Amino acid sequence: MKPAAVCLAFILLATNLVAQSTPTTAELDIAFRAMQFRNIGPFRAGRSLAVAGHPDLRSTYYFGATGGGVWKTEDGGETWRAVSDTTFTSSSVGAITIAPSDPNVVYVGMGETDIRGNISPGDGMYRTTDGGNTWQHIGLKDAQMIADIIVHPDDADVVLVSSMGNVFTADAERGIFKSTDGGKNWRKVLFRNDSTGGMTLKMDPNNPRIVYASLWQAYRNAYSMSSGGKGIRTLQEHGRRRDVEGDHSQSGNAKGIAWEDQR
Repeated sequence: MKPAAVCLAFILLATNLVAQSTPTTAELDIAFRAMQFRNIGPFRAGRSLAVAGHPDLRSTYYFGATGGGVWKTEDGGETWRAVSDTTFTSSSVGAITIAPSDPNVVYVGMGETDIRGNISPGDGMYRTTDGGNTWQHIGLKDAQMIADIIVHPDDADVVLVSSMGNVFTADAERGIFKSTDGGKNWRKVLFRNDSTGGMTLKMDPNNPRIVYASLWQAYRNAYSMSSGGKGIRTLQEHGRRRDVEGDHSQSGNAKGIAWEDQR
């Protein structure tokens, strides 16, 4: 067989293999519809807003209870063990994230942001570098209620955290915080005002220097709740801000912010 023909045959074979291994949207829909959820415990853990897994460890997961600390399973939920009781000084977990580049590095943010009238505040951020065997408190102790955490895909020391702060009063500890040294030092990189906190964080999968954040203006007391306020969607590139998504009204219940992170 001629070299050109051999090359063409190889390309066709490779293309066919890729096509066979990549399911279509319809096939995925059928597969997921056939799946059923089941309770895998632990049955005394209470409510949970935080859960994390890693593609390299298919049976290992962490979850944080709103009143019971961090739990870990290494057998797909057959058994769970509490991994934070000997170190953490608060029990309400708001967010958990595993570093994509190292599954042994896990960040935990304390204090839930499902702001009911009886929620418990947290005491900042914790980090483990050995899969939960030992933990270190790494700051942001006044953030009180942490909603989300994202970690750079290639650098486990680069982390961003969204904080709602103290939702029962005006608080300057609201917004988005960043560390480039694994939590030794933090700087506030996005702040709206003392009544608006950080919620969801997403990193562009094609460019980790682009981060999207949502901010929520909310306040709670024992008998009422205020949610929503002035906001504007903006994009910051190289120090300049401009409106995106055609929202020029400077109004709405939430503020979505995207900026290009210049490390």
